[in-house]
Amino acid sequence: MVVRKNPAGPAVLSPRALNRATLERQLLLRRTAMSAKDAVEHLVGLQAQNTGPPYFQLCARLEGFDPAELAGLMESREAVRIVTLRSTIHLHTAADALTLRPLVQSARDRELNTFRKGLVGVDRDRLRALSRQLVEERPRTPKEIREALLAEWPDADPQSLGVAARCLLPLVQVTPRGVWGRSGRVALTTAEHWLGAPSRPAAAPDAAVLRYLGAFGPASVRDMQTWAGLTRMREVFERLRPRLVTFRDENGVELFDLPDAPRPDEDTPAPPRFLPEFDNVLLGHADRTRVIPPRYRGRNGNGNQSYGTVLVDGFLAAVWRLGDGAGRAALTVQPLGSPGRAERDAVTEEAARTLSVMAPSAGGADGYDIRFGTFVDFGE
Repeated sequence: MVVRKNPAGPAVLSPRALNRATLERQLLLRRTAMSAKDAVEHLVGLQAQNTGPPYFQLCARLEGFDPAELAGLMESREAVRIVTLRSTIHLHTAADALTLRPLVQSARDRELNTFRKGLVGVDRDRLRALSRQLVEERPRTPKEIREALLAEWPDADPQSLGVAARCLLPLVQVTPRGVWGRSGRVALTTAEHWLGAPSRPAAAPDAAVLRYLGAFGPASVRDMQTWAGLTRMREVFERLRPRLVTFRDENGVELFDLPDAPRPDEDTPAPPRFLPEFDNVLLGHADRTRVIPPRYRGRNGNGNQSYGTVLVDGFLAAVWRLGDGAGRAALTVQPLGSPGRAERDAVTEEAARTLSVMAPSAGGADGYDIRFGTFVDFGE
């Protein structure tokens, strides 16, 4: 890795150096033959607010990926969708679901406090017990949970009651919801009931920091806090400092890393990659300039809506969406800049590969319909 020496302190890592290190940890510099389960564990979960993105995340990262492999993990209950990091749904291995949710429980408690006006007169212990009884009797939809709780506390706010159940209990979305090629409404039960195992002691924050750096480093304390949705992690980093190495970014922010973690040369080639909305690499840091150039800040989404993104030379360069075109899978790429012929050809090749894995039956005899257009906000 090319870094600038700083006689007064740690070496300074350029945005490109940080980009290549992060892409390597995120399995995006080259595809790996790692199993889907091992990849989910290595990445400390996959963002899964929508049902499709986990599959596209692994398609961009794994050699020979088959969506059925990840679907099988969910059907066999080796992986589950559960609210954890940043109060959003993530797909985790069963073991991580049982330990990471307790780790972030303090954040869920703080979240619940923001709904206290809608919970006046509600006994939280009673709500937790009643909610557990409901969802462990059989999986329940969010509406069913709200209605049952509202019958107990008719003066409470229905939305607040539903949020309270989600914050107080580790609720998982049961299959077939989230299974590739199938559909199903959201139905919830507890992680313990679904997995047939009790919640384990919360993962030590030290271990969580080390895993985070292994998948997202080098990174600052604020980066890790943003990723996890936690606060007051400085003391954990300080405790780990003797086991870590430090750098600075170009703004002087201190970055921590594992001593033996890969930090490729900043000129290492980074092939194009098609990432889904809410991909891990786009949300894993407070300072996202290592992947999103400042001039494109905010261009990969519209409010709470996030777009599929295309990385070119490791950085956000386009947005994309998948649709139908004359009976074939149609992928539309909207560059944010002005790509040259070589870049367009490389993006087209990667688009065809993505479609061959994620929509193999829709290619037809003439291949896939891959289009380039001028950037227009998909949300408009």
